[in-house]
Amino acid sequence: MASKKRIIKVVFLLPVIVYSIFLIFLPLLYIFTISFYKSDSYGGMIHTITFENYWELFDAVYVKIFLQSFIIAIITTIICVLIAYPFVLAVSHKKKQTQQVLMTMVMVPFLTNSLIRMYGWIVLLRKSGIINSLLTGLSIIDEPLPLMYNNLGIVIGMVYTLLPFMILPLYSSVSTIENSLLEASSDLGANKIKTFFHIILPQTFPGLFNGALMVFTPALGYFFIVDILGGGKIMILGNLIKNQFLTARNWPLGAAISVTILLIITIVILVYRKLGGKMDDLGGV
Repeated sequence: MASKKRIIKVVFLLPVIVYSIFLIFLPLLYIFTISFYKSDSYGGMIHTITFENYWELFDAVYVKIFLQSFIIAIITTIICVLIAYPFVLAVSHKKKQTQQVLMTMVMVPFLTNSLIRMYGWIVLLRKSGIINSLLTGLSIIDEPLPLMYNNLGIVIGMVYTLLPFMILPLYSSVSTIENSLLEASSDLGANKIKTFFHIILPQTFPGLFNGALMVFTPALGYFFIVDILGGGKIMILGNLIKNQFLTARNWPLGAAISVTILLIITIVILVYRKLGGKMDDLGGV
């Protein structure tokens, strides 16, 4: 009987194991391996172990791209937190049916291709777009505002695209807070600010960390947002990796950049866990 149960478990786990090995582990191993190769003049690879690709990342040009990418990703994450927390807290006080409707509306954008939605933002943000036309028509501004083809446009696109990834983990964490804790805080004379920092924030920190990680990581690599709303004038790590693989044909350098990003994110997670954080699951997210 026990052996039969083990066989059933293996059968159910086999697709996940095969998927993990062939579509996650092996590709990552391949990227890690070629990051130590050399690139030849014809876009091929010389199978000679070298650390030159990683040393090259310390060049001022690449350091600037890394810093710019991290600044955009951090700003995006902070804005998502500032928007997601009030929204989630407001939703959590609604009736269950209302909560389901509101959270469904958060998920609706996922039903449309991200690329199409980004082109929709061009209609809103360009100089002759809806926002500038409305502001100039109301005589609020004299000249159109530069809302795209700059860092502002990129951050707007990033926040719009990645906000649901912050809302969902936070909503999962907030829904686990017992109302008795909030009532006790109120009875003891704590105002809303104290209640947030002493009860809500500690209780939802795992969800906050998970959400921040789910926003910060893609924000480093969503090159299509930078291409569309940045007009190709700004370079982040995603664009750099894409260019190394598709344009410069320098796969080893592109792989080295990818491995470096993965290493940085892994270090952040390990530090968080070392400090006592709990990487609990995202409640089905």
